[in-house]
Amino acid sequence: MTLDALRQALNEREVAFFSPLSAKSADARRRRPEARSQTEYRQAFSMDVDRILHSLAYTRYIDKTQVFYLIDNDHITHRVLHVQLVSKVARTIGRFLGLNEDLIEAIALGHDIGHTPFGHDGERCLAKICREQGIGYFHHNVQSVQFLDRVERKGKGWNLCLQTLDGILCHDGETHNQILEPQRDKSFAIHEKELAQTKRSAQTRLTPMTLEACVMRMADTISYIGRDIEDAIRLNMIKRDELPHEAVQVLGNTNGTIVYNLVTDIIQNSFHQTYIAFSPDVSEALKRLKQFNLERIYLNPAIKRQLSQIETLFTLLFERYLSDLRQENKSSVIFKRFLADMSTKYLDDHQPEEVVRDFIAGMTDTYFVRQCPEHMRPKPLT
Repeated sequence: MTLDALRQALNEREVAFFSPLSAKSADARRRRPEARSQTEYRQAFSMDVDRILHSLAYTRYIDKTQVFYLIDNDHITHRVLHVQLVSKVARTIGRFLGLNEDLIEAIALGHDIGHTPFGHDGERCLAKICREQGIGYFHHNVQSVQFLDRVERKGKGWNLCLQTLDGILCHDGETHNQILEPQRDKSFAIHEKELAQTKRSAQTRLTPMTLEACVMRMADTISYIGRDIEDAIRLNMIKRDELPHEAVQVLGNTNGTIVYNLVTDIIQNSFHQTYIAFSPDVSEALKRLKQFNLERIYLNPAIKRQLSQIETLFTLLFERYLSDLRQENKSSVIFKRFLADMSTKYLDDHQPEEVVRDFIAGMTDTYFVRQCPEHMRPKPLT
């Protein structure tokens, strides 16, 4: 049997064993059709996983903030661990629901690639600058698509499948849903409209096109909610007995029990359904726990002590690189480290402000700090 025939056999096995509502690899759509070699045995979504794993942007996850930044503690969750946890949780749910685990993994590994240095605080800093510069709102989900589709490979992009890009764009783990049902009839034209719509708005509600993407969106929340609590306890920001009693009664008070109970509930309430859902009681407990995390962790002044300094530095670096582009200062790192050998298409399609946005958004925390004047660099807190 040839390798190509083996791939065909795997596609046929999906039809035989997956849920009829799952996304099939044979139905994957790419913006640019690719000729298949007789030796190419990988299925389409599995190939997307490989492309994301080998992207430069994925490599930079290693030094990207999840929640807590500029803290000298090696046991605090970073973005690279978060996306791996999301992938594991989502693939577990997908396996029991008969869904396509390759598509789930591709969406999970790529969903946060567009995050700025310093997490959501950095995102808000860059969003403010982008609005002032007239290039629309900055959203990390849009930027994830931007990196994978238009920046990687020197502006050629990875030509990922529509189903993968849609799941990344629509992952919005901050929005609370009890039930999430896919909007199946999407095309690349609709995808482009949703990208443009999101850039024009401070907050856009998008619905994924596959059950796999719906699972990944729910798994995003499942993966961070308890993990952030454990990190906050480790940093002495909260105590375990302060967790809301009504949520603890339903979900438990450790990351392990919270994840297990949420995953189990989703499987039980989504099996053989056209949607992904929590039960009403579990959904309400999760909503209460998210509110606790927002008030006691994400908005806690203790983790924002250097935010004002970081805001200043985002503005400083943006203005510096924009000036370098306009003055064609070829000695600048934006030319040497970002635009070197960049495709003509990328250069023709992007304004200077958008180029600076892409460069800064792609920085790791450490690289960002190194670009700042030495006397202004924020120091890690102990």
